[in-house]
This record gives sequence, structure tokens and C-alpha cells, in this order.
Amino acid sequence: MRLIPRVRRRDPSRAMTVIQHLEELRTRVFISFIVVALAAIAGWLLFPWVFKFLLHSYKQACEALPKANRPPIPCGKVVAQSVLEPFLVRFKVSVFSGFAIALPVVLFQLWRFITPGLTRQERRLTVPFILSSILLFALGGFFAFWTLPRGLSFLLGFGGANLVVLPEATKYISFVLLLTLAFGLSFEFPLVLIFLAWVGLVSSAKLRQWRRYAILFIVIFAAVITPSQDPFTLLAMSVPMVVFYEATIWITRLMKR
Repeated sequence: MRLIPRVRRRDPSRAMTVIQHLEELRTRVFISFIVVALAAIAGWLLFPWVFKFLLHSYKQACEALPKANRPPIPCGKVVAQSVLEPFLVRFKVSVFSGFAIALPVVLFQLWRFITPGLTRQERRLTVPFILSSILLFALGGFFAFWTLPRGLSFLLGFGGANLVVLPEATKYISFVLLLTLAFGLSFEFPLVLIFLAWVGLVSSAKLRQWRRYAILFIVIFAAVITPSQDPFTLLAMSVPMVVFYEATIWITRLMKR
């Protein structure tokens, strides 16, 4: 019995059956899972540096608060409520780090799953697709960490002198990782539109026609998907997405779509 599913060579000119699609999906998911698991081992070893980096934004926001609003512990430190929490925090950070390290392989497996339904010319976009996906995800992560200290300062300032926030390690890490993931995935938005235009599902004319509704959808999407829901984070996500939408219109026109 094979533990690792065999990747079958396909004839691009022949259509795949439903069973073959499911087998292909299983193979790609299994490979991605193994690569992320191996990368998570590296993430476990890198935990002290990654954890310190994740706490840096909270440290900045904490030090910007008036002294009466600061927690009784030094800024930049979080607390654990149980003996298992340090392990859970390290596990979460390691898995997220592993996903970030393995992202090129995961995207490649995703593209390989899609390519049987594409033409030979469209399959040549593999490298540009992977590189642009990584770049956009990294740009989203940059915006997430750029806006995080401002968003935390906004949220921490509501309590006044009589309410001091003592962050719990697990909840804070989950908050930061969810925010980073939300920004990273949302910044893939233009790539999805360009791909849909390339395969003929949308056009530059339709994108111009849908502009008002798209802007409204982007603002609502940013308000819902961001865990902090503060105005700084909302603007940091929605404004670039609107810019990406406008840029996509011009790109699709250059593609003559």
C-alpha cells in the first residue's frame, strides 16, 4: 500500500473524470500537508525569534499608552493562563511559520491542480503566478504589521485609567496570525481577477461597470474579515484593494480582455 499517492502523468488533450480529479486533489493536498509539516519543524526551531517579532507591535502600542493605562507587567510581555498554553502558543507559531516557508510549494501544487483545464499557453504562467502570489501575500503581511501597532493603540485606549488590558498569549497570537492571514489572502484579490479575465470569465468593460459595487463590497469585506475592525486596519486593507481593482482594469485592457 502506498503511503504517498503517485502523481500520474496526464495527457492535457484528454478530459479527466471526476474520480481522477478527486485523486489529483488528494495527491496535491497530501504533498502540501507533508511540506508544511516539515517546514513547521523549522518554524519550531525559529520560534524565539518569530515570537519576539510578533510581540513587537504590542510592545510599541503598550509603550505609547499613558502610564495609568499600562499593564502591571513590562510592555512586550504576555501572560499564560495554563501550563499547556506555552506549548499551544509555540505550536501555533510553528505551524504558521511552516505555512509561510512552504507557501511556494503549496501554490505550485494548487497551480498543478488547476492546469489540466488550461491551454498550453496558459500553463506557461506557472512561474509568474507563483512569484506574484508570494509577492502579494508578503505585501499583505507587511500592511498587517504596519497597521497593527496603530490598531492596538486604538483598541487599548478605550478602557481609560480604570481598565488595564493584560493580554493572554494564546489569544494575542491568534489575533495577530488571523490578521496577517486576512491581509495576505485579501491581497491575492487582483491575481484572482486577472486569472478570471485570462480565462474569459470577466472583462475590463465588466470590471469598469462593476466598479461602484466592487468598492462597496471591498469595504464591507475589509470590515468583516479583519479581527480588530478598527478604522486604521479597515483603511489599510480596503484602500490597497481598491487600488488593486483599478490596476486590474488597466491590466485586463492591456491583455485585450
